[in-house]
Amino acid sequence: MEQIKILDNFLTKEEFTNLTDIVFSCSFPYYLQKKINTNQNDSDLNCYFTHTLYSTNCINSEYYKFFIPLFNKIGIKSLIRAKINFYPKTEKILIHAPHIDYDFKHKGLILYFNTCNGFTILEKENKIETISNRALFFDPSVEHSSTSCTDEIGRFNININYF
Repeated sequence: MEQIKILDNFLTKEEFTNLTDIVFSCSFPYYLQKKINTNQNDSDLNCYFTHTLYSTNCINSEYYKFFIPLFNKIGIKSLIRAKINFYPKTEKILIHAPHIDYDFKHKGLILYFNTCNGFTILEKENKIETISNRALFFDPSVEHSSTSCTDEIGRFNININYF
């Protein structure tokens, strides 16, 4: 198992509120993704919504600038991707197909924006609960899975891949 680190209350209250005010704003755009990841079966009806801040060596969002303090806090030398995920509430918790983000060793952070009964699974054995302002550091080239939730409108987080 690759080393993982979990830090609760990762951001100060002010830093966290600045980000959640954006992520939960009625004007913040989310975009439908018909597949959770490339390992999903075509027959699965799982979908989710994302907002990509940065990908393919390019800033993709006018909201990117608001997340720079978070990027600085984790000491990014080179950003690979940063995207906000919104997994809508489902009737029962759906565990999405295991996947890797990229096929090379790198660093990853998932910062959870709300508390719910969804979770992240690392290497099929480590279940990390979704708790507001919890930071999960891990190597996203190691197999992991996301889930939906049943007790909130959805599960919200930011997924950052970096060196």
